[in-house]
Amino acid sequence: MRKNGLPPLEALRAFDAAARHLSFTRAAEELFVTQSAVSKQVIGLESALATRLFERKTRALGLTAAGERLRRATELAFAELRRAAEELRGGDEPTVTLATTQSFASFWLIPRLADFRRSHPGIDIRISIDTRLVDLERGRFDGAVRYLQDRNAPATALRLFGDTVLPVASPEYLKKSARPLVKPPDLVHHILLAYEDEDQRRPWLSWPTWLEMAGVADLRPAGSIAFNQYEPAIRAAVDGQGVALASLALVADLLKQGKLVAPLPQRFSNPRSYYLMLADNSGANPAVEPFRRWLMDQVQ
Repeated sequence: MRKNGLPPLEALRAFDAAARHLSFTRAAEELFVTQSAVSKQVIGLESALATRLFERKTRALGLTAAGERLRRATELAFAELRRAAEELRGGDEPTVTLATTQSFASFWLIPRLADFRRSHPGIDIRISIDTRLVDLERGRFDGAVRYLQDRNAPATALRLFGDTVLPVASPEYLKKSARPLVKPPDLVHHILLAYEDEDQRRPWLSWPTWLEMAGVADLRPAGSIAFNQYEPAIRAAVDGQGVALASLALVADLLKQGKLVAPLPQRFSNPRSYYLMLADNSGANPAVEPFRRWLMDQVQ
């Protein structure tokens, strides 16, 4: 690459996706390529720029200072390219672009979007799965739904709902189990589906924390299956693999549908709630207010 030249577009796209997800695997899924292809593109980009962009740890991926600087630049550049492309296509369909977490999108938002489409067929929705707090003022998003500590929520954020943690399992799992599950000590006979929160952002979804609060801190279950993401743990519970700790706000629909049940009465609140944050310039998008009203109606 010439000193005054730009890196290849494909390498920048791979870096942008990996930087947003902090995962080569998730970046590959977004770009419909292999994980090794993303890794090679990033390594080539680091070589071309003569600097490291990522800190590669055993079970985590982080951005270096140079990587964070490039992330901000690619975020702005790709947002401008998207806007220009839409203008050139002559597209005038109103669109709401929302950033949120995988769990909120999968378990709460997506199942309800058909209702929004029925009542607002002329508005498109674009959902971006991003685990970091996005910068709403850079023009890429109209808003974001985030899981925040109540004391840290911005004054302008709209609180959607709080949360409670409780054990859940499928009715089929409980039926086929030879042991009852009616009180916390009964968990000694069951398989626990554990969400291993590598960044310790959700300690209340940890079995050791819950067991301590339930008064059985020393309990040793019959077995366990661990996941580094929340969604697979809940899916495994639905599939009858064991007992998972669930966020009530996210599995309420699964409980109503009978796909999951809550066999134990113990439920513990956590200090976080789901909030809707809107960009300061979101008022310029006429599609945002109908979406906000619909979202609040769904919460009610």
